[in-house]
Amino acid sequence: MCVRRSLVGLTFCTCYLASYLTNKYVLSVLKFTYPTLFQGWQTLIGGLLLHVSWKLGWVEINSSSRSHVLVWLPASVLFVGIIYAGSRALSRLAIPVFLTLHNVAEVIICGYQKCFQKEKTSPAKICSALLLLAAAGCLPFNDSQFNPDGYFWAIIHLLCVGAYKILQKSQKPSALSDIDQQYLNYIFSVVLLAFASHPTGDLFSVLDFPFLYFYRFHGSCCASGFLGFFLMFSTVKLKNLLAPGQCAAWIFFAKIITAGLSILLFDAILTSATTGWVCSVNSLCVCHTLSTPNVQGAKAPWPGRVLQPPARCAWRGLAGFLRAEELLNKTVKRKTHRLLRENSLYTCVRAPGLIAPCWMCQKEECKDSEARWAVPSPSPK
Repeated sequence: MCVRRSLVGLTFCTCYLASYLTNKYVLSVLKFTYPTLFQGWQTLIGGLLLHVSWKLGWVEINSSSRSHVLVWLPASVLFVGIIYAGSRALSRLAIPVFLTLHNVAEVIICGYQKCFQKEKTSPAKICSALLLLAAAGCLPFNDSQFNPDGYFWAIIHLLCVGAYKILQKSQKPSALSDIDQQYLNYIFSVVLLAFASHPTGDLFSVLDFPFLYFYRFHGSCCASGFLGFFLMFSTVKLKNLLAPGQCAAWIFFAKIITAGLSILLFDAILTSATTGWVCSVNSLCVCHTLSTPNVQGAKAPWPGRVLQPPARCAWRGLAGFLRAEELLNKTVKRKTHRLLRENSLYTCVRAPGLIAPCWMCQKEECKDSEARWAVPSPSPK
C-alpha cells in the first residue's frame, strides 16, 4: 500500500510538471494566445479519453439525473472561468508567480467558511490565511516582469478556483463522484468554448498564427491535451487514496519542482525579493492547509472508511479505557451480527407499530423488535 501511494504521488508530480511546462511552452514560447481554442482542444481531448476509459471499464461514470446535472451547472461555468482565465494569466506571468497567486484561493475558502458557514476556525489557520493574503499582495510590487493584464487574469482565476471549491464542498455528499463532475465539466466546456470562439475573434485570428502548420505546434497541442487528462486522473486518484495532509504535501512538492525547473527552461527574471515572496506564500499555503484538521466524513486513505481521531487523543485515563473497551465490544458484536445475518442463522420476532428498525436485520417491517437466536439446522452432508 505504501509503494502504491508513492507511485501515485510520483505520477501526479510528473503529470503536473509536464502539463505546466507544455502549456507554458505553447502559450509563451509559441505565443498561441487563443484560449477558447486551446482550452477547447484540451477539454475535447480530455472528454474523449474519459469517455473511452468509461466504455472500456477503466473508470465508472454514473448515469446522473437531470436535477443533479442542473445543480452542478454553476460549477461547470466556474470551471470554464478557471481554465480560460488561467490560460490568459499563464501566458503573461512566470510559472512561480502564477502558482503563488493560485494558492490565494485558500484564503477565499477560509473566509467563506468563517463568515458564512460559521465554522470554528483555529487561530493558527486564520493567521496563516491573513499572512498568505498579505504576502501575495506584496508580490506585484517586487515583480520585475510586472504585467497588469497577467495579474488581472490571475485574480479572476483564483476567484473562480475559490468559488468552485466552495460549491464542490457545499454539495457533499453528492450523487456525483469526482469523475462524474469532471465529465460534465468537459462536456460543458467544449460546448461553451466552441460558441465563444467566434465572438472573441479567436476563430479567425488563429489563421494568422505563424506556427499553425509546424510540427512543434501540433505535437505540443496533442501533448497538452493528453497530459491534461492524465493530470486530472492522477489528481482524483491522489485525493481518493491519500489523506488530506499527505495530498497537500504532494501538491506542494509538485509545485516546487515545477516552479524551479520553469526558471531554468523559460526566460523568467526573478529578483531575490520576488523569490523570497514566492517562497513565503507557498510555505504559508502549506501551513494553512496542514492546520485544517481532518473532520468527520473526510475521505480516508482507503475506500469505505472515515478518518476518525485516535482514541488516545480524545479520552484519557480510566474513561479512555472504558470507552475503548465499549467500542471494542460494539465492533465485535457488529461483526458477529453481520456474519450471522449473511448466513441466515437467526430469526426475528416482529413487533409492529414501533418506530426504529430491527437492530439486527435492519428490515423496515421488523421495527424495534428483539432478535432471537435460532439454532441452525444441521446442513445435509
